[in-house]
Amino acid sequence: MKYFVASGEDRRLTAETRQAMPGSFIELSDGVTHYELTGPEDGDVVVMAGGLTIPLFYWDSLVTELNARGLRTLTCSAYGRGFSDRVRARYDESLFARQLAELTDRLGLTARPLHLVGTSMGALVAMTYAAQRPASVSTLTLVGPAGLTKPRPTSPHRLLRNDRLAGLVARRRGLQILKGHLGHNVRDPDLGAELTEMVLDAFRYEGSLYAVFDTLQHLPVAGRGDLFRQTGALGIPTLLLWGAEDQVTPLAHLDTARTLLKPQHHQVIAECGHMAPFERPRDVADQIAPFVAARTERLDS
Repeated sequence: MKYFVASGEDRRLTAETRQAMPGSFIELSDGVTHYELTGPEDGDVVVMAGGLTIPLFYWDSLVTELNARGLRTLTCSAYGRGFSDRVRARYDESLFARQLAELTDRLGLTARPLHLVGTSMGALVAMTYAAQRPASVSTLTLVGPAGLTKPRPTSPHRLLRNDRLAGLVARRRGLQILKGHLGHNVRDPDLGAELTEMVLDAFRYEGSLYAVFDTLQHLPVAGRGDLFRQTGALGIPTLLLWGAEDQVTPLAHLDTARTLLKPQHHQVIAECGHMAPFERPRDVADQIAPFVAARTERLDS
């Protein structure tokens, strides 16, 4: 799909505009990445991979909870999201996994295995990263993972394979589709409004809608059973979390995920939609922290 700037994208990300932005920035091989590394310097490092649209601010409440439990956290905005570069490259899982690999390497965080968390589409990125660098991953936590629906002839991914059609849909209806997607993510209307405001603010930067629709073209979010099966065969201790009222990756896929991943532990979070780290950060931290601690104790013993 040819790069485009959509109506309403009235801001540009430059070195000058980033000077007033919170967090840190680093130049990687594909572009500039916006990240935050917080928490006790001697804590185990938890690295988070986000979904289709979310910036790193999505993780703020979970970060606070994990830092309070003695864990160090690394969050970043994937390329095309938040304040990271809108790159003119193929937005596929290889791009996002490479971004995480380069970021952790450049920040010197790979001396000990990392604890990797992926939510929704970010779960596919996390599994790709784990497959490429299994020795560097101590635990894997997947939250409401995408990838287990069956591909349909009318699925957005298949329809958007045509570059001309993808560009037309993205320009004319992209923002409307994005708002509709965000409206199904969160159970609580107030949190949903907060999430929508957060995401749409970052979508004022040039190239944002292009990035999302190019991702939909090149990163399949259905029919990924082989990736789940491959991940389960890696032997990495895995925690599987799911919102009980998830409308995006329905709870009906939980049993399939368990069969393929063979997780050490799974938990359904009550009164929660698709975005458990955002909706129920304390409940998610209550699951992640002891899971990480148990693995660390085994490695240290």
